[in-house]
Amino acid sequence: MEKTMQKKAGLVNEMQLTLPAISRNEAVARAAVAVFCAQAEPDTTELADIKCAVSEAVTNCIVHAYRHTKGSVYITVSLFADRTVRISIADSGCGIANIAQAREPLFTTDAAGERSGMGFTVMENFMDRLYVSSHQGKGTTVVLVKHLGRAIGEE
Repeated sequence: MEKTMQKKAGLVNEMQLTLPAISRNEAVARAAVAVFCAQAEPDTTELADIKCAVSEAVTNCIVHAYRHTKGSVYITVSLFADRTVRISIADSGCGIANIAQAREPLFTTDAAGERSGMGFTVMENFMDRLYVSSHQGKGTTVVLVKHLGRAIGEE
């Protein structure tokens, strides 16, 4: 999918970031992605949508992927000439047993009841597309796609 998007839309710029999967880095990830996306001049609503979706995806990695071990969150942000922002957020954690079930509103594996089970629902509502791939014991990748209101560099 990634190579197809690059050829189709014309990759303008790309950023990669790796962070330890610890709680305080959720804000770092959200801010870094927002600052990088600012070069595409999104409007305030688009930028807020991106920040919220990134926050949810990174929080999922931190809370769910590495329950009994330490790990990293891998982020790639790609900006395309056709008004598309593509954000890949991945981990190498425990994986998701049933992606369809995990994407259902209010579903959570949090036995303590501290999580609402709305992470994927929030991501879907703030982005134009959401792709999830996961392999148990190997990790999960969430791809967020947002089409901005005008082409990058358009006046």
